Amino acid sequence: MLYKKKIILFLSILSIGITTSYAQPFIHSGIWVHPGAAESKKELDFVKKQIKAGKEPWKSEFHNMIQFEIKNGYTKTSAPKDLGKVNENDQKEDAKLAYANALAWYFTDNAAYAEQAIKVFKTWSSTFEGYRYAYPLNEATNQSQLDCAWIGSILGPAAEILRIYPGWSSEDIENVKTMFRTKFYPNLNLLNTWNGNEDLTQIYAMISIAVFLEDEKEFNIALDRLEKRNPSYFYLTSDPVSSRNYATRTFPNDWYKPQIIKDGLTQETCRDNNHHAQFAMAAALATAEVAWHQRIDIYKKNEKRYIATMELMAKQVLTGSMQEMCTNNATTTELFDTWEIGYNHYHNRMGIELPYTKQLLETQIRNPNTKSDWNIFYETLTHANIQEN
Repeated sequence: MLYKKKIILFLSILSIGITTSYAQPFIHSGIWVHPGAAESKKELDFVKKQIKAGKEPWKSEFHNMIQFEIKNGYTKTSAPKDLGKVNENDQKEDAKLAYANALAWYFTDNAAYAEQAIKVFKTWSSTFEGYRYAYPLNEATNQSQLDCAWIGSILGPAAEILRIYPGWSSEDIENVKTMFRTKFYPNLNLLNTWNGNEDLTQIYAMISIAVFLEDEKEFNIALDRLEKRNPSYFYLTSDPVSSRNYATRTFPNDWYKPQIIKDGLTQETCRDNNHHAQFAMAAALATAEVAWHQRIDIYKKNEKRYIATMELMAKQVLTGSMQEMCTNNATTTELFDTWEIGYNHYHNRMGIELPYTKQLLETQIRNPNTKSDWNIFYETLTHANIQEN
């Protein structure tokens, strides 16, 4: 009898959403939370309340998403084929339309938005042929993987929101699940050997889709990949030297000749002065957010690593200077709607001050000119100043 009571108590603790900091390796418990990819129900409900109250920045961000992403009705009868770079933008527009409509449905309770998103999924699940190779083999594998990662990282979270829409038929849902398993998994599970932002985007797509599919095996593969990629992309002095070498990337040879090496440096910081590093940081933090919603704390173990990255990159962007870290000392001028997920966790949940990140968000990121692109999708709308209690 005592044994049964302990089991009941254990399950009760899990059911109220206590997040556990697991020792490595991180392993999913097999108990799923929905919606629980990039956005949780508490987060979605908070944003919904702010939009209805006309509060900023959510009101303007929601308006921007509707204006720029939900333009016309979805009338396509087949999904864009994978022809490498030729059609990746068409695929992106479809995926963004699905995600924007899923969010719009949740925030407004207007079923027309959900039905629009379902049209995208229905077309894709019945016509998409998968990711093929349109280039010579040595390039095709990585490009197809990257396209798959980009699109999967948008479609996965969109599907996860829609799974609670009562009008989505079980048959259509199963067709989408089959599409993810047969058309996305094969490329996502093949490790990308280009720069780390590609692998990190694959990881984010993998874990988001795994939550929708309730696929514990794939979820754990994603966690394992992130564990290996973290020290080989986000520099931390305390990491073992050997951990900085992963896939085909070695330290310091493939880190684009940084002039200064310190915590917060990324493998691509000096590639193009924080352009691609934004995509990588966004993917890593979004992956940690998905894990958090599934009661696994990736954030804590990587607290120093991720905060150093966010703060260094924010300082560089704010000053326009790479702080003598790279041969070219001017930062990228192309900013994306990221930093929000990481800042929300470390500052709003954990109470940690990130002064440069805070200043960057308030002065440059939260404005209509900041882009949401590829794996980065309206983070200010979904994760700015979230209050979950």
